Amino acid sequence: MDPLRAQQLAAELEVEMMADMYNRMTQACHRKCVPPHYKESELSKGECVCLDRCVAKYLEVHERMGKKLTVLSMQDEELLKRMQQGTGTA
Repeated sequence: MDPLRAQQLAAELEVEMMADMYNRMTQACHRKCVPPHYKESELSKGECVCLDRCVAKYLEVHERMGKKLTVLSMQDEELLKRMQQGTGTA
């Protein structure tokens, strides 16, 4: 696979993953903060605050997980390189 095609596939996958995260966040925060039976057409102040906090927490956790997974991935790559160097295969 040529590098340009690989880059395009990676970009498409990233967009898909971000859309999935957005959809999950929207559903989770809506379930948590907005009652199932609407009394008013506009969100109340309490609902708005709840949604703001929910989204902030969701994004913070997503960022932390991404950083941790990156660190773990880099550690795995380093370990694999060391193992390959130790066995003499490259």
